[in-house]
Amino acid sequence: MHQVDVNLPVVFIGDNDKVVAYTPALDISTVGKDETEAKARFSEMVNIFFADLVENSTIDDVLSELGWVKEQQKWNPPAISQQSINVKISAFA
Repeated sequence: MHQVDVNLPVVFIGDNDKVVAYTPALDISTVGKDETEAKARFSEMVNIFFADLVENSTIDDVLSELGWVKEQQKWNPPAISQQSINVKISAFA
């Protein structure tokens, strides 16, 4: 099987009993009991995601929709920036 290295931005969000791994580049996430498990599950999830794209012949459509750019037969993920913004919300009880 042909393999390609892809560098994906991943956000880890956690508390005491679980860690969520999320990438906006593919809009997928998974959870683990800690960051190590979340990384392992994330890697598995990405492989399943791409296997599904290949099986259904939807790589071009899905990656284009997610903002990926194909250059010289290679797909590149979108640039992702992260920042905190202050948002005013109505008080709720």
